[in-house]
Amino acid sequence: MATPLGLGKPNLLLNELYRRIKNNPSLSLKIFSALALNPPSPKEDLAKRFFVPFAKRHWGVDYPELQYAKDAEANLLPSNVRIHEFYFRAGAAMNSPKLQQDYQSINYTRVAESVYNEGVNLVVQMIAKNPKSETARYSLSCNPDVTLDLVDLYRAGKKNVLMVGMVHPDLPFLGGEAEVPADFFNLIIEDTTIQHEIFALPKLPISAADHVIGFYASQLVADDGTLQIGIGSLSDAVIASMLMRHQNNLLYNELVEQIWKNGKKSSSLPYEKSPFKEGIYGLSEMVTDGYMHLREAGILKREVIDEKSGAKTYLHGAFYLGSKKFYSWLRELNPENFSGIRMTRVSKVNDLYDPHELVLRMQRRNPRFLNTCMQVTLLGGAASETLENGSVVSGVGGQYNFVAMAQELKNSRSILMLRSVRESKGKRFSNIVWSHGHLTIPRHLRDIVITEYGVADLKNKSDEECVKAMIEIADAEFQEALVKKAKQHRKLSLDYQITETAKQNTSENVKKFIARGRQSEVFKAFALGSDFTEVEQNLVAALEPIQNLASTPGVSAKLKLFAWALNGLVIDANPFAAELERMDLIKPQGLMAKIYRGLLLKVLNEQKIYEFN
Repeated sequence: MATPLGLGKPNLLLNELYRRIKNNPSLSLKIFSALALNPPSPKEDLAKRFFVPFAKRHWGVDYPELQYAKDAEANLLPSNVRIHEFYFRAGAAMNSPKLQQDYQSINYTRVAESVYNEGVNLVVQMIAKNPKSETARYSLSCNPDVTLDLVDLYRAGKKNVLMVGMVHPDLPFLGGEAEVPADFFNLIIEDTTIQHEIFALPKLPISAADHVIGFYASQLVADDGTLQIGIGSLSDAVIASMLMRHQNNLLYNELVEQIWKNGKKSSSLPYEKSPFKEGIYGLSEMVTDGYMHLREAGILKREVIDEKSGAKTYLHGAFYLGSKKFYSWLRELNPENFSGIRMTRVSKVNDLYDPHELVLRMQRRNPRFLNTCMQVTLLGGAASETLENGSVVSGVGGQYNFVAMAQELKNSRSILMLRSVRESKGKRFSNIVWSHGHLTIPRHLRDIVITEYGVADLKNKSDEECVKAMIEIADAEFQEALVKKAKQHRKLSLDYQITETAKQNTSENVKKFIARGRQSEVFKAFALGSDFTEVEQNLVAALEPIQNLASTPGVSAKLKLFAWALNGLVIDANPFAAELERMDLIKPQGLMAKIYRGLLLKVLNEQKIYEFN
């Protein structure tokens, strides 16, 4: 059986199929899919106090969690069920040997062929029905991506596959190739009792480092161009800075001058800082909230002629996933905005290999393909989904497709974004590394890399030039070790010295830039809105340092945590009554609850002092 990645899974139907096969060992089931979405299930009591009330409000009390995914992640899958995914929810499969063993490393554009070759005989998908039409009209809506290519393969091969669509009343009806006739399916399930929420992603806070990365990237987005961008706080940061560039250009230009005041700005890169006069055209495997914000701001307005329908189109997408506000926007599109979004197959969006290749090339003018990764080597290779030990964190998805396409199109650039440092259990690690055993993007496709410390232009550069550029955007704490390694392997001249500019690459300087003057007005943690209340936003910021310290091993970390809790006991709780009430800690019962209260008061009070200073 196959079912779409992300939002397009009919959870109720999948749960019933899984239950029946799980309870009958004489049957077997293979599921081919990706990105199983379930609300997180925190284990710690402090996290539960925050998350459980939010989850009930956001997803509803009757949200049908995907049971096969829960069992797989908890290592509870029965022996007669196998799950083959080509993309995991980030980190979801790290503790599941079965999921890791059955993972399939495939480019997004090759998934349909892989599923076809496996001999899948059933496809189930959540679909939308047009409530305004007199005759029944259906849409693959959020997931025409693989389904269209898969059905074409079965028809060309004259093989049978059972197509089942399950209508959800809240799923936005979208056109383009996503609109299909009723006979596209062998069976359509429409049940008026289906009223549960569709899965919406809550907006996460944008950190100081994210904002600076996004600000750098926004200067490389070409007016009269094409934009592909993904999801997450880094992508949100890019969108926020693009909005500032267009709507508050005077401030944007002031900040451009400030950020490059002491930095080395590559003269070879096509920087821009003017408003988007001609606008941009969206081309993205994944359509997210960001495109909604760009459309509403008058940035997403460059139109191309869709080669299939002849309709003016400002956005081609293969699947969508986002917030409640985004889904509502899609449902309420006016006729002009509705006709300008064309949902289509991923092979068309992510590739140029199409009967209309020349048209696609003309549409994709001045493209910028923005993606995130985990680590980049000094020689320009990028690891985006697999750890050094082979454990898969997420998946290749379409990243390789877009990076490779950037090499094929005129005036095109691939931009990989990452934070230069990650913290784990109280320790800092560099994400700029000498080497990595499982690269997603090979170094011969190296192009632009952005961290919070700047922009490295690696395209057509020598290995030594590449190494120097990467050191310039690495954290100062790790530069000496990186230089030593590069010299040891004869990729860097022995007389090379780290520049004074690079030595200023510290997280403290990043935070100073964000907090300085008027920047704090635009570089907000929830610059694109939030699903959290104001009180919950304060708690999100407070819980992060507490959880980081709690996960740090060693006696000193535990003593520090205890000291924080003691310190919090003497802090006036009145200014934080709303936060304590939200966490049910006004009158804590038991020792642990009192410790939680102390920890929260300590961190909330520090944040308040920092805010006023």
